Amino acid sequence: QVVTTYCPANNEPIARVRQASLEDYEETVKKAKEAWKVWADIPAPKRGEIVRQIGDALRQKIKVLGSLVSLEMGKIFVEGVGEVQEYVDVCDYAVGLSRMIGGPILPSERPGHALIEQWNPVGLVGIITAFNFPVAVYGWNSAIAMICGNACLWKGAPTTSLISVAVTKIIAKVLEDNKVPGAICSLACGGAEIGTAMARDERMDLLSFTGSTKVGKQVALMVQERFGRSLLELGGNNAIIVFEDADLNLVIPSALFAAVGTAGQRCTTARRLFLHESIHDEVVGKLTKAYAQVRVGDPWDSDTLYGPLHTKEAVKMYLDAVEQAKQQGGSVVCGGKVINRPGNYVEPTIVTGLPHDAPIVHTETFAPILYVLKFKAEEEVFTWNNEVKQGLSSSIFTKDLGRIFRWLGPKGSDCGIVNVNIPTSGAEIGGAFGGEKHTGGGRESGSDSWKLYMRRSTCTINYSKDLPLAQGIKFQ
Repeated sequence: QVVTTYCPANNEPIARVRQASLEDYEETVKKAKEAWKVWADIPAPKRGEIVRQIGDALRQKIKVLGSLVSLEMGKIFVEGVGEVQEYVDVCDYAVGLSRMIGGPILPSERPGHALIEQWNPVGLVGIITAFNFPVAVYGWNSAIAMICGNACLWKGAPTTSLISVAVTKIIAKVLEDNKVPGAICSLACGGAEIGTAMARDERMDLLSFTGSTKVGKQVALMVQERFGRSLLELGGNNAIIVFEDADLNLVIPSALFAAVGTAGQRCTTARRLFLHESIHDEVVGKLTKAYAQVRVGDPWDSDTLYGPLHTKEAVKMYLDAVEQAKQQGGSVVCGGKVINRPGNYVEPTIVTGLPHDAPIVHTETFAPILYVLKFKAEEEVFTWNNEVKQGLSSSIFTKDLGRIFRWLGPKGSDCGIVNVNIPTSGAEIGGAFGGEKHTGGGRESGSDSWKLYMRRSTCTINYSKDLPLAQGIKFQ
């Protein structure tokens, strides 16, 4: 099967990419498993050196790849370049990590015994990524998985197949220049058929899935049915909370970037904006003026701040959500319509007047729609932040130190990303990225996320001539 990919800015075809058949998939998995045998024998610091070279190869082509992301995904050029930069940054991070991964030597209660925690690669890591971050999410997973000693099999979104092919070619050249198999980082272009095969395949030692909550649930069930391991990065219905003492010079640009960046197609996009009732009208007025200044254009033009949605289907979902918001009592303050130009352009939209628990407010729509909601007190708004099913990102704007630490504490935000005085989107690679509840619970990138790509063994070594048993048991 051949899939045509289209440019979201004009819906013109840009490439025809052959998709993998199940026979192709089978052959690819076998080659990846064979390649793993070579890769696992290479010392971790040497694997790190090869990952460093991958980062350098990506760095050399960063503008070309950024342009390709703009062309095929539709995000603006600076975001496309930023996405490749994120992969480069993770490669740099992984290089240092390659000399640090490992477990402790623990004190044994038995004389003449050593207790060691040994970490080994899981083997083959399947990586299924979404259209909205067609480079970075693969980078988060593959760079860390590789230094841990794993081989990778990637299935990108069918609508961004060209990007997947380009990145894989760059990686394969670096691997082969180092006299190791290119199949260490394999690619199978395809849709649900290939994704299902990966989820059900017992040879897939870990499956990392990024996508919608609906599909993620299906993937999780298929993987769990075989007692496999999964790492899930799913949806987010993220909120920004603005208290009466907030610095509005921080609030307005933060809300704008979080709601409008990537045309509202980030998993960390702000979809709910809670404003204290005393500042509600002022903030809505300032934000509406800021929305009016957003520069719409072709994503590859350096002056553009806001590009198209990824597909025609996304435009339909946007229009449906706007209509539902109106029917449920919301008022469209700005936006709400399709922009009259080629491509999948819609107006960035602000909706006010809805209750916090309106069905549409609790629905994640992958589009630039911001629901602005009033609140009176801290306790109620913290509860409202947590009442949606997803738990990815969240942020408050305040100068109150006590409130900040309550927000970070056990009765504060229940999200995996909990921010103060910054947007919900734009995470750094050094922290673990991921969320709770229907977001899936997985963690990628920084902190101790590397542990998800490895298996742990507790090893007890007796170097004495006696055989004492644990807990003082006598067996004679």
